[in-house]
Amino acid sequence: MRIPGLSGSRSDDDDAVRTDGGVRTNRVSRLRSISESDFVRSMPYWFVPFVIMGFFVYGGIGWNLLVSLTDYTGFGSADYGDLDFEMYVQALSSPDVIAASRNTFVLLVVFTAVCLVLGLALAIVLDRQIRFKEQIQTIYLLPMALSFVVTAQFWLWMYNYNSGVINIILDAVGIGRIQFIGDPRFVLGAVIFALIWQFSGYTMIVYLSGLQSIPQDQFEAAATDGASTVKIYWRVIIPQLKSASVSAAVVLMIFALKAFTFLYSMFGTYRPPNGSDILATLMVRQAFKFQEWSYAAAVATLLLLMALVVIGPYLYYQYQRGSL
Repeated sequence: MRIPGLSGSRSDDDDAVRTDGGVRTNRVSRLRSISESDFVRSMPYWFVPFVIMGFFVYGGIGWNLLVSLTDYTGFGSADYGDLDFEMYVQALSSPDVIAASRNTFVLLVVFTAVCLVLGLALAIVLDRQIRFKEQIQTIYLLPMALSFVVTAQFWLWMYNYNSGVINIILDAVGIGRIQFIGDPRFVLGAVIFALIWQFSGYTMIVYLSGLQSIPQDQFEAAATDGASTVKIYWRVIIPQLKSASVSAAVVLMIFALKAFTFLYSMFGTYRPPNGSDILATLMVRQAFKFQEWSYAAAVATLLLLMALVVIGPYLYYQYQRGSL
């Protein structure tokens, strides 16, 4: 049943007010609702950057994927008429790619885990209101302000076999000098240690911010119940730092995957010493030294997949929390 006085046209039908339980949303109100939505009103601020980023980032990823399916080498042009997965088969069966993948994984896991544990320990110590807290905090955070180039050259000097401080100390205590850079058994560990030195201050700040956001009454309530300081942190405080841990871990993993700059600054070549080659250095070497463009593109795709494996769980975690 309709209210009398309304015509029978389609638009009027859309505008008609029904008496069978509700008001039918008309086309005009829908358009008005869409135009006034946060999505549309915010478009002037995000649409242009989104298009630019989509073209240069995702367009570049798509082009890299297309090149990896060709046999493009040298200074000629790629033949996009014959696409296959030959380069991926070669890459996945290559001992160099397998070794570089293993080194990348070890760098990723050890660097991230040690930075998180060390940063958390430092944050807990500083959260206890010790003397010279600000000075200690500045000292640990200072390496984070340095570039990869400065850090690489600093630790190259520290690891020097003849004049490096570390080898002088090891020689003085009777352990003997170690070829940190020249020995494949130590070179990856030396690189990871230098990166930990640079980024542990970052995780310290992340955890310290998380600790200081926890209400003080939780400490007092747990202490009143007779819990020791260790139990308070282990069972009450640290579980509340889950978000800080996830965010810091993702940032550290991304830096680990971008370690090419650090390795190139330390060794000055696309080919780092045996035992420290990672997927990023292998990709650049194949592309700009040997002009194996399609093979390098396949390695780059494998590196991208590894990065997605890292960032994927974080995005899912943020989605579960309603942050995406």
